[in-house]
Amino acid sequence: MAEKRFSDNINIRNRQATFQYELLDKTVAGIALKGTEIKSIREGKVNLQDGFCFFSNGEAFVRGINITPYAQGTHYNHEAARERKLLMKKSELAKLEARVEEKGLALIPIRLFINERGLAKVEIALARGKKLHDKRDSIKEKDLKRELSRVKLG
Repeated sequence: MAEKRFSDNINIRNRQATFQYELLDKTVAGIALKGTEIKSIREGKVNLQDGFCFFSNGEAFVRGINITPYAQGTHYNHEAARERKLLMKKSELAKLEARVEEKGLALIPIRLFINERGLAKVEIALARGKKLHDKRDSIKEKDLKRELSRVKLG
């Protein structure tokens, strides 16, 4: 049986985001891709860890998302860590830009997925950075959940 190279259900998460940031509001946006980027995404070769969003001339861009170049790509292959435009309505962009202007807030990508129509989408979150004591609380909560699940299973 032939091995299937491309997956139908892609759901790539930025797991560090919930540890590093307090997520306030989530939004889904399209992402403008070039050439072989969608094939690399379908293979699951994406890293969202260092990603962040910024605004320029009324448009939103995401930087720091690393999409590994496609292995079978030729000289038309894409650059791994380029800026990619987020596709949203102007009214949504204006609301997000106004909220990001507030002190201490940032837009970060938390999930990249392919919807039922086959289009790549990015879930972005308005986030506030956690302090060290907040991170300690998160670690304690994880440990408590892990202990409870062990007790229930054992």
